[in-house]
Amino acid sequence: MRGRKTRNVDEANVDLTPMLDVVFILLIFFIVTATFAQEEALGLEPPPPPAPDQEQQEQVPAILILIDESNLITVNGRATDIGSVRANIERVRAETPESAVVIQAHPKAKSGVIVLIRDAAYNAGYVDRVNLVLSAVE
Repeated sequence: MRGRKTRNVDEANVDLTPMLDVVFILLIFFIVTATFAQEEALGLEPPPPPAPDQEQQEQVPAILILIDESNLITVNGRATDIGSVRANIERVRAETPESAVVIQAHPKAKSGVIVLIRDAAYNAGYVDRVNLVLSAVE
């Protein structure tokens, strides 16, 4: 082993500044080019205010569906379960075809129950005469 010289090993330094610049440029690129999903909401537009000549006309009868705090459902005063809401709506609609549906829900009622009742009203043939009302907490 004579004749071999040992050299001091130089430490290899890596400059991270250009890498950080590239990371920030990529971050800005992805933020600018990102697309965001448009979420759909429930169509719960309030009915338009009645015209002055409509106030004197006879009021349209309504199918009143109440949902209380414990998610108990009543259709025009008759207690029912979620499975027979559509049948009750169709029965009342057969008696009075010009009626509208009013869903009055307690603020603590589950939103899934409200959506199921709204879907039942849509499936029973109501498209534009379904209204949602939140009852006041006592």
